[in-house]
Amino acid sequence: MYFGVSFIQVLVDIFFGLAEIILGLRVIFRLFAANGFNSFVNWIYQTSDTLISPFRGIFPSVNFSHGYVLDISALFAMLIYAVVGYLILALLGLVPTPGPRSYRVRTTTRRTSR
Repeated sequence: MYFGVSFIQVLVDIFFGLAEIILGLRVIFRLFAANGFNSFVNWIYQTSDTLISPFRGIFPSVNFSHGYVLDISALFAMLIYAVVGYLILALLGLVPTPGPRSYRVRTTTRRTSR
């Protein structure tokens, strides 16, 4: 079970991992001219539009024949999301976490009188 900082690290991993997967699928689908009317492909395009919007227009897309497109902006977005995710995880790794509790057992010795 995850608690505290480890739970946040897992959430960051999941979020940035899903973003990378969605953007990667977008690159592959555009590169191989996937049918945009397919519901799954359309969902990937719509979802990735939100993720790619800050990076749109930085680099031009490379258009090949027959509708094949290399989406450089999506590749750049994948790079930036990977770096930001890594930096967030590195910063969370600096947060001190409480160690395991240790209990000290106090022993008493009896003195015997002579």
